[in-house]
Amino acid sequence: MAKPSVLVTFDSMKNPNSGYFSFGKGLGDALIAQNNDRFKLMYYMFKNTTYFFNGKLDIMYLYRLHNLYFPAANKFDLVHFTDQTCRLKPRMVNAKKIMTIHDINKVHLSFSKAHKIEKHINNIRNKILQVDKVVTISKFVADDIIKYIPEAKEKLSVIHNGADKLYVPQDHIPAYLPQKPFLFTIGLLSVQKGFHLLPPLLAGNDFELVISGIETPHKQRIIEEAEKFGCKDRVIITGPVSDDDKAWYYKNCSAFVFPSVAEGFGLPVIEAMYFGKPVFLSKFTSLPEIGGDVAYYFDNFEPKHMQSVFIKGMQDFNDQNRSADIIKHAGKFSWEKTAQQYLQLYSECLSNKTI
Repeated sequence: MAKPSVLVTFDSMKNPNSGYFSFGKGLGDALIAQNNDRFKLMYYMFKNTTYFFNGKLDIMYLYRLHNLYFPAANKFDLVHFTDQTCRLKPRMVNAKKIMTIHDINKVHLSFSKAHKIEKHINNIRNKILQVDKVVTISKFVADDIIKYIPEAKEKLSVIHNGADKLYVPQDHIPAYLPQKPFLFTIGLLSVQKGFHLLPPLLAGNDFELVISGIETPHKQRIIEEAEKFGCKDRVIITGPVSDDDKAWYYKNCSAFVFPSVAEGFGLPVIEAMYFGKPVFLSKFTSLPEIGGDVAYYFDNFEPKHMQSVFIKGMQDFNDQNRSADIIKHAGKFSWEKTAQQYLQLYSECLSNKTI
């Protein structure tokens, strides 16, 4: 009996410094490792992607004309669209279809205009109506979907992302080597990540703050806040960093700080936790679900409140020796477990002829 053929779209992996790249690499590798010859897997990707899964399976390349005509429309038993921005449209394939939705964060941003939110939701709704199953990467996102697109409820399940347990090569030195104990954060320098809120944490101490990620015009706002709090010389914005540098910063930082207000999951949080580091998060969107009771939370972004949370959190972390609990919590999120859940969903979807 022929193995069911499954196409998995990883066409959002173009930028190696993006969350979608980390998600695709982590899930893609784990699907291969956990498949155990159950399915004939093929991945759908851009030709100029920097990572092609070490040649372990066949790749189908994306072409713009696929939006008009997809020659493999009838080739697959199941297609998994791994994010809601998929270039290959669900309507172009005749197969069982699963879509992973990472967030609808636009509804949580105060500067989002109502008509743009409505357009955003309608776009996701139209895709949901074309697929058989919908997966969200957190319960928080699932609740958002049910609230704004209630017709998706019966199709919906939650599969948390995994996270890589990173390692630092022996004797590795990062491109920027901090000169003092430091706090670390990483992500796109956008207003919703909240990195401009972090300079007050440098008051009354000698920490540096290392911010890594793709730079945007919001960088200037971060610099202005650092100037306002008199710590501009201790706020270092590195730009994008290599995986080895990122791992070094996680391993050697005093704490990881992540005051984001728009996260579907928050992969860097678990990456930092794998090193046993204290993590300081906003209480908003999915972060309390992912950080659990081993993280410390900012209830608001008033400087004095953030400073108080940070001081008390660092004291608790050191006094209670929390590293072991934090590493244990991180262990709940593995790509192996995530891949196993997706593969089980593939089987369920293919076996249910009434979907």
